[in-house]
This record gives sequence, C-alpha cells and structure tokens, in this order.
Amino acid sequence: MEKFEKLTGIAAPLPLINVDTDMIIPKQFLKTIQRSGLGKNLFDEMRHDAGGKEIPGFVLNKPAYRNARILVAGDNFGCGSSREHAPWAIRDFGIRCIIAPSFADIFFNNCFKNGILPIALPQGDVDKLMDDAERGANAVLTVDLENQTITGPDGGEIRFDVDPFRKHCLLNGLDDIGLTLEKAAAIDSFEAQAAQSRPWV
Repeated sequence: MEKFEKLTGIAAPLPLINVDTDMIIPKQFLKTIQRSGLGKNLFDEMRHDAGGKEIPGFVLNKPAYRNARILVAGDNFGCGSSREHAPWAIRDFGIRCIIAPSFADIFFNNCFKNGILPIALPQGDVDKLMDDAERGANAVLTVDLENQTITGPDGGEIRFDVDPFRKHCLLNGLDDIGLTLEKAAAIDSFEAQAAQSRPWV
C-alpha cells in the first residue's frame, strides 16, 4: 500500500449529508474483485446521465476538480451497506483524503485499510474547509499526517486527531497483509520450531 505522509492537492466540495455507499459506487459495479478500474464509476449516478454522458454541474466533472485529491463532504459520509468497493473507487479516482463531520464506522475503517485518510472534524472546521474547497483551481489544501494538520490556501491551519496505530499504518504503507509481513521472521521461526517438535503435523 502506498504510504501517506503529506498530501497537497485540490479539494473538491461535496456539501451533501448521508452520502451512502450506493451513491459512492452503485450496486451494478460490484461484480469485480479488482481494486483498480472503479474510479470511472465513482458517484456514477451523480456524474453521468442515463445515457452515460457527464453531468456538467457535478463537482468532479468540473475542470477545476477533475484531479481532486481531497474531498470535503457532509455529515455521516459512507453510510449504508458495508461494500469495500466504495473506498476502492475513491482511491482509484485519486482521492486520498476525505474530510467530514462524521463517517459511518465500517466505511471509516475500510478507508484506512485502503490507503485513504478519513478526517472527522467539528462542523465549523468543515464549513471553513468547504469554503476553501469552493475556490476551484485555487482550492489547494495540504494534509500533513505526521503533524496532524490541514493547511488552507490562505495559510490557516486546522489540527485533527487520528488513532496512533492507524497513523502508523498509513505513514508506513501497511495494510493487513503488510502488518502480517512485518512479523515474517517470527512466523518463520515459529514454523521451524513447530516442524521440529511436531514432525508428524
């Protein structure tokens, strides 16, 4: 998994509450088990009309936000069913950080496992960042995970909290497999001892 240390990029505003996982990645795109390729279907029913053409007014279709790396959203982001395809689609689109007043628990946990940093902030701070995000091409934020700060285009700084273990995993690019591989030497030693003491197994 790619490390997350400091991210500087365009922030896209999505001032909607209760954005559920079916809005993030509609059910017809859940047939794949591949993590890549879903970015084109992110927010499909909001981004495209029934004929598959882009809806110009949707934020990620606007030229200024096509390469957004950060999403500033409303309360209860990621609610609904527990599909892991939702963070897969977000990550594949190129978004590495989501800022909102609150997240659904399962989605929140899945973000960390897929290299995305979800940041929960008080509504007042989210409102300020939403205002920053509405500046179009000038909506550049810097998210510094090590120092746990978000810096706006005017230099204003907001601090955020993050669980220390999850912070460690993101800074070092460790998903569940990576965490297991960190213990590879201990696992190999245990298996070698087990093979000697119980050769019949």
